[in-house]
Amino acid sequence: MADNNEQQEMSFLDHLEELRWHVLRGVASIFIFSVIAFVAKSFVFNVIILGPSRLDFPTYTWLCELSHYMDTDALCIQSLPFTIQSRTMTGQFAMHIMSSIVIGLIFAFPYTFWEIWRFVKPGLYQNEQNATTGATFFVSLLFITGVLFGYYVVSPLAINFLSNYQIDESVLNEFDISSYISTLAMIVLSGGVMFQLPMVVYFLSKSDMVTPDSMKEYRRHAIVIILIVSAIITPPDPITQILIAGPIVFLYEISIYISARVLKNKQKKAKKELRKV
Repeated sequence: MADNNEQQEMSFLDHLEELRWHVLRGVASIFIFSVIAFVAKSFVFNVIILGPSRLDFPTYTWLCELSHYMDTDALCIQSLPFTIQSRTMTGQFAMHIMSSIVIGLIFAFPYTFWEIWRFVKPGLYQNEQNATTGATFFVSLLFITGVLFGYYVVSPLAINFLSNYQIDESVLNEFDISSYISTLAMIVLSGGVMFQLPMVVYFLSKSDMVTPDSMKEYRRHAIVIILIVSAIITPPDPITQILIAGPIVFLYEISIYISARVLKNKQKKAKKELRKV
């Protein structure tokens, strides 16, 4: 009896040891990319982080080109009337470290998720492993798509709105570097996380926790929740909230289709099994 308990304990400890190494490799990848971002300070700040604060940012250029094509100046952003300052002694250094970690997390996400998935996958049944083929690819694709959407669409429009918003002409917009980078990071990361909705629905549908009928029934509730979440994770302006909420609502509709496909495949499989009997 003691030997069996000892074997079970060793097996549990072996799993913990394996998990520890998967986590360590994932953290190491984040650290490596963070160090690279920290060293490449000029490129990271001049091109990536401060890019949306300049009028030559691709999004502003595209909007101006579209505005000229439509023969109107409504979409062309002419100015970004704000300055970025550092009001604390450690402000720039702290934001240098923070931005490096965020960039390291974004670039290392596919590998980190793959490491965690390598630990989880062997614990699934064979049919569950077959059903989750390509999970790392689709999760990474959706995350990167959400990050790019947040960076190239939501961020520049949010920055444009907030920089031009004034309660009085005597109040100048002079943003602290920590506020600017925190807002940019929040928008970009929230885009990457919220774009995981189709994958979440896929796995919940596989486990019979979600059905297309239930998603249709609670569509209105879901839209309200999406709007509330968008209001929490974005700057306090309606334009940015709509820009985040709109694509998520669209992804929700796609998720209904995904859930329906999962249900249809389950029904086909059940019919085949009945025929065999």
